[in-house]
Amino acid sequence: MSSEPICVTCGTQYSAPRPDCPVCEDDRQWVPASGQQWTDLDTLRAGEYTARVEEQGPGAIGIGVTPRFAIGQRALLVRAESGNVLWDCCAYLDDDLVARIAELGGLTGIAISHPHYYTTMVEWAHAFDVPVYLHEKDRRWIGRPDDALRLWSGETRQLADDLTLINLGVHFAGGTVLHWPGGENDRGALFTGDIVQVNPDLKTVSFMYSYPNFIPERPAVVRRAAEILRGYRFSAIYGAWWDFAIRQNAHDVVRRSAKRYLDFCASSR
Repeated sequence: MSSEPICVTCGTQYSAPRPDCPVCEDDRQWVPASGQQWTDLDTLRAGEYTARVEEQGPGAIGIGVTPRFAIGQRALLVRAESGNVLWDCCAYLDDDLVARIAELGGLTGIAISHPHYYTTMVEWAHAFDVPVYLHEKDRRWIGRPDDALRLWSGETRQLADDLTLINLGVHFAGGTVLHWPGGENDRGALFTGDIVQVNPDLKTVSFMYSYPNFIPERPAVVRRAAEILRGYRFSAIYGAWWDFAIRQNAHDVVRRSAKRYLDFCASSR
């Protein structure tokens, strides 16, 4: 049984019932006009939802749910030489999905970009008996504390020799991306959620403090993020949504997109 409450709007699971969802009350999310609504994993499993597992690129398997639930992001199973890591998380999890991931080699760990995708991370950690890596600057948004949660600090955290977490601070103070130099057939891949948002044109990226409420990110934060990423090699960048990936020259795309953003900010003064 898994009856811990899950927010219908953002997918965050809490350890006990409560009247509000702090994640949705924040400026970066929203509470529907109809008010706060709750469900739980048992209810989702008994409903119309089914797991969706599809290849998104070399060594990157998308994991999500259909029909769309909450924010609607898909996670990614990153199949590095050091072992499989789940990048970001989706709220839905059932026995069939656990078995399908086990067939792909299981998990060595879970890493999440920011609180909007924490969802049922503790359920995932328990199902695969692995740790979940979160940046300590976002500890206040943890809705279900658990020993499986591993908080890290600073700018980088090595998950393995071939996987590095990088704190950019975009969108959330702990906003993190994952760099895999062996990804995209050794041309390098960057997994960003919406810390660096892949745009629908699949040619540019964006940087926002709040996506649903259209609040732009602070220029100083974007400038710092762009400077940090200059030091990493990656040809591909994978965003938060199904098929939202830039598969060529992604390093240059990030550089040009950050410059465009900062130029617009400067011209508005």
